[in-house]
Amino acid sequence: MRRWVEGLEARHGLTPLTERSRRLVLVSYVALLALLVWSGLAMQAGDNPLTPILIRTLPLVLFLPSILGKRPRGHAWLAFVSLLYFVQGVMIATLPGQGLLGVAEALVALGLFTGCMFYARFRSRQMRETRGA
Repeated sequence: MRRWVEGLEARHGLTPLTERSRRLVLVSYVALLALLVWSGLAMQAGDNPLTPILIRTLPLVLFLPSILGKRPRGHAWLAFVSLLYFVQGVMIATLPGQGLLGVAEALVALGLFTGCMFYARFRSRQMRETRGA
C-alpha cells in the first residue's frame, strides 16, 4: 500500500493529489451531513425534533474549522470519526426498510475516511516540502 501511494505521488505530484483528496473530503462531508439531517428529520422522536439531528451531526460540525483551515491533523482525526458513521450506516442497513439509507451512509462515510486520510498524508508532505525548501 505504501509503495502504491508513493508511486501515485511520484507520477502525479503532491499538488493535484492534495486537491483531489480535498474535493473528495468536501463532497463526502456535505453529503454525509445532508444524509444525517434527512434521516434525523425522518426520526422525529420526542418533544424536540432537533435532538436527533443535533446528536448525529454535532461530531461532524466540530471538525468544520479543521476542514476550512485545511489542517492535516484535523483531517486525520475526522477520518477516525468517520469510521463511527460507517459503522452506524452498516447497522442502519440491517434494519428492515432502511437498507438504502444505511448503505448510502456507509459509502459516504467510507469516502470521507478515504479522502481525509489521503488529504492528511498529501497535505502534510506538501507542507514539509515547502518548509524544507
